[in-house]
Amino acid sequence: MRIPVLGRLNFTGQFVVFSLAVLLMGMFTIGFWVQSAVEQAVISRTAGVTALYMDSFVSPLVQDLPEQVELSASQRSDLDRLITRTPLGSQVVSFKIWSPEGEILYSPNSELIGRRFEPGVDLQRAFSGEVVSNVTSLTDAENVYERANWGKLIETYAPIRSEGSGSVFAVSEFYQLPDALESEVRSAQIRGWAIVGVATVAMYLLLVGMVRRASTTIRLQQADLLIRVNDLRNALDENRFLQARVSKAAARTTTLNEQFLRRISTDLHDGPAQDVALALLRIEEIAEVMVGNGYDTRDDVDRLRTALGSALADIRAITQGLTAPSVENLTPCEAARRAVTDFERISGETVMTECQGPSIPALAPVNITIYRVVQESLANSLKHAGAASRMVRVSGTETRVEVDVSDDGPGFDPSEVSDGATLGLAGMRERVELLGGTFTVTSRHGDGTVVEATLPLTPAGVDV
Repeated sequence: MRIPVLGRLNFTGQFVVFSLAVLLMGMFTIGFWVQSAVEQAVISRTAGVTALYMDSFVSPLVQDLPEQVELSASQRSDLDRLITRTPLGSQVVSFKIWSPEGEILYSPNSELIGRRFEPGVDLQRAFSGEVVSNVTSLTDAENVYERANWGKLIETYAPIRSEGSGSVFAVSEFYQLPDALESEVRSAQIRGWAIVGVATVAMYLLLVGMVRRASTTIRLQQADLLIRVNDLRNALDENRFLQARVSKAAARTTTLNEQFLRRISTDLHDGPAQDVALALLRIEEIAEVMVGNGYDTRDDVDRLRTALGSALADIRAITQGLTAPSVENLTPCEAARRAVTDFERISGETVMTECQGPSIPALAPVNITIYRVVQESLANSLKHAGAASRMVRVSGTETRVEVDVSDDGPGFDPSEVSDGATLGLAGMRERVELLGGTFTVTSRHGDGTVVEATLPLTPAGVDV
């Protein structure tokens, strides 16, 4: 059961309450045990001393009992005088002598002499040689005389031994007033309780002090940790904000790069390409004029025409490579297929395609990156792997898309490729990583090449 008040306490408060309860329980348990032990020890000590005192008076008077059936009148008279006319009476108010069969051989109450009672446990222990003492309320049947005169007495059973053999042949049972003994017991118990209480308070204060000190240290550490956590949270928030800005700028850069490449393509087409085409036309006219004037310049004109035609073809190829088709509002699979279609149209090669990607359109920067990765990977494969078979796979979920371009060509060791030769790979890696994706190239001599690109469909910070 949960205690509502304790639920509102801190750790130190809960420890103070619970430790106090535990220590009090322990204190009372130990205290009552010590109290009982002290009481029994004082009673046993006093009874033992009195038993020795009694034995010095009683034992000489009853040494003939083993040969006698009962005590003589003179022996009983001597025993009566022990209580009434000797200092023993100030210590012992009554006593009995028992036979091993449970018969009372002597008692101040003459009616009990000769009667037999079932031997109790204490009497049996006394016949075995022990001195047994306890406080009794005089409820036993043989205590009629004592019960009529006192309410409570200290009862002690002491063995009586034969002077020759040392065997126990009888037991004396004597009774003492508990007043003086109770005062001694009470004093000893008070000292015991005081010691237990002081020890408990000292342990409690020591434990509370240790826990309070530890709690203060923990509280200071928690405050410092809270400050650090807040600083880290602020840094993470700022990092997310900056990451979003970087991703947004990267997506915008991808779009701007395509626009810039398209402008360069247009400029090449409208500028140098037109000039080279015009030069080819003018060379034909100049060649006809030269022939008409008697100059044979056909070889020179053919070489010039070939060089200009080759330059024009290169310029047109460059402009076509620089210009990517519009890939907006396409799914990743459609963007990859468009790159494959353009490659097949230009190269005349056939590329196997598998598409299991997302069915929703991707953002323009993502589709542009997919198109460029497939385009560059296939171009590199054609250049370095020749007639090898090629495969383009597109897969993914509603949040990410994965593009794999592989071939079964001769492969290569990426660590052996020079920086200049990896310009295309570096460009693809940069495009992918700018959008928060991952780019890997796996290849080995004789095992072909695999280009893998994984992209988020919605890069962080990019407006959908």
